[in-house]
Amino acid sequence: MKGHGVILFPMPFQGHINPMFQLANILHAKGFSITIIHTQFNSPNPSNYPHFRFYSIPDGLSENHAVPSDLNHIVTLLTTLNSNCVTSFRDCLAKLLSVNLEDHIACLITDALWHFTQAVADGLKLPRIVLRTSNVSSFLVFTYMPFLCEKGYLSAQDSQAENQVPELPQLKFKDIVMFERGDLGRLRQFIAIVVQETKASSGIIWNSYEDLEQEHLTKCSLYFSIPVFPIGPFHKCFPASSSSLLPQDQSCISWLDKQAPNSVIYVSFGSVAAINETEFLEIAWGLANSNQPFLWVVRPRLVHGSEWLELLPNGFLEMVGERAYIVKWAPQQEVLAHPSTGGFWTHCGWNSTLESLCEGVPMICRPSFAGPGRIMQVCKPCFGELGLPSGIQVGRGEIERAIRRLNGGEAEGQEMRSESCD
Repeated sequence: MKGHGVILFPMPFQGHINPMFQLANILHAKGFSITIIHTQFNSPNPSNYPHFRFYSIPDGLSENHAVPSDLNHIVTLLTTLNSNCVTSFRDCLAKLLSVNLEDHIACLITDALWHFTQAVADGLKLPRIVLRTSNVSSFLVFTYMPFLCEKGYLSAQDSQAENQVPELPQLKFKDIVMFERGDLGRLRQFIAIVVQETKASSGIIWNSYEDLEQEHLTKCSLYFSIPVFPIGPFHKCFPASSSSLLPQDQSCISWLDKQAPNSVIYVSFGSVAAINETEFLEIAWGLANSNQPFLWVVRPRLVHGSEWLELLPNGFLEMVGERAYIVKWAPQQEVLAHPSTGGFWTHCGWNSTLESLCEGVPMICRPSFAGPGRIMQVCKPCFGELGLPSGIQVGRGEIERAIRRLNGGEAEGQEMRSESCD
């Protein structure tokens, strides 16, 4: 049957692939035919989506290329991908437009980080719509970057962390200090290009919704003179399990079934962030000493120089016994929706934050480079949050106290759990 088609181009990282495929499923349910162009690096499994068409393009990366875990190397990889994929993407897209006689291609939807695709789309006279996979407020911080650099605010001292930025009272210095890490010049340049090419697009799709970020959406509409579409949360329409790049261990759901309601602290730091051995051990002892049941996602090579659990102290697993369950990757949406899950210790990635908000699960937030403090400020009006400082070593005592406050029957945790974001 003839109709309208959409071509989508996801950025090849788990936190970007999931919302892109959820969006693809939403559009397909509305009657659009879906074509996915993807890199060979972190390529999706086409067999999980028999109703989509898939086209792979070379990206110039080696077969064993790993996703870096620090901001500086992430920027390097993003810059490399945007350079390496120009020709292969343009050739693939031009071929699809020339031979696609069944469906009229309505538009191209790309991750905002694929900034080179705007020039390609313009050359082929195809509208490009941007999908931004983080929240609106964090993207607005990107637009403030030139001003923040000019004022020297990106190198603010730790003593200023809780102070508001004078000209931008909606921001605190702790929300922007993350940009000081790594090569600031290269990061600024990359962000500036992303913002510029987003402005040149035909619209922005947000995996967010007006009730959550109304103020920031209004400011975004003023800054970008293009349509904005806050049509999230995507995962409430379609789950992300089929687009997972890592096998999900479903056995943890059976373990959760045996736990008391609201008793389990779920710990996961996403698909990219990494930690050192000292931090890993402090987390382990903090979880153990809290005396709360916990489900801990320890991704392979989460710890620098380690494959999986070999750094755990001797006898640790025997000591925590049935109170603990450790997996390499979890079906997160199912975990957060489970009645036994009482709290979520998260790195504050937007997908994780949004999933937790939607299920009413209070969070212990320790932002990484992929999850700045701006996300925590979005969460706080809904549930509050218990923060662990980012960028410094956190001891087992602090971890134990945070878990007990949230999940140990104390009034603060009960209050956060009783609130909701309807």
